[in-house]
Amino acid sequence: MVRTINVENIRKVKKAVPKIEAKTKIRFSFGSGFVIIRGKELEEFLVEKIVTAIDFGFEVEDALLLLDADYSFEVIGIKEHTRRKNLHDVRSRIIGRDGKALNTIENLTGAILAVKDNKVGVICEASNLEEVNQAVESIIRGAKHGNAFASLERKNRSKRRGRLRGEDLGLKEEIKKKFLN
Repeated sequence: MVRTINVENIRKVKKAVPKIEAKTKIRFSFGSGFVIIRGKELEEFLVEKIVTAIDFGFEVEDALLLLDADYSFEVIGIKEHTRRKNLHDVRSRIIGRDGKALNTIENLTGAILAVKDNKVGVICEASNLEEVNQAVESIIRGAKHGNAFASLERKNRSKRRGRLRGEDLGLKEEIKKKFLN
């Protein structure tokens, strides 16, 4: 099979090729503004996502997480979630002062985020993708940062509780009731 991928930053993709080739059996060739990949169909599909993520602005190591079936890559269009005309302000809200809002979402979810033009790229475990999307979309729509972060914290807490309920931690019954309910 052969796939052609249009890219904007061909230099960055070319620089990443040795690392990608070391992890996969894909062969690359380059044209003006595009990359041609050859290999098995499943690997081509995964490498296409990796190349797209690198071109979006993610680091090579982060993009290579997409080789794991548990990870997903998604792009959220800012214009799709707001009517505001000043998209610079919306991007600023997503990033936060000194990148704090972006870092907080990443820390609460384990996701990796990048902002490019009027889009937000997300690489994370597929199980966390929906909650990351909801947090980013709520900030785009103008919700308070604290509310978006609190929602993520509640979801994290309920996930941890779900994991703990299935395990016997050797605690006395009354302590279990106090902390797990």
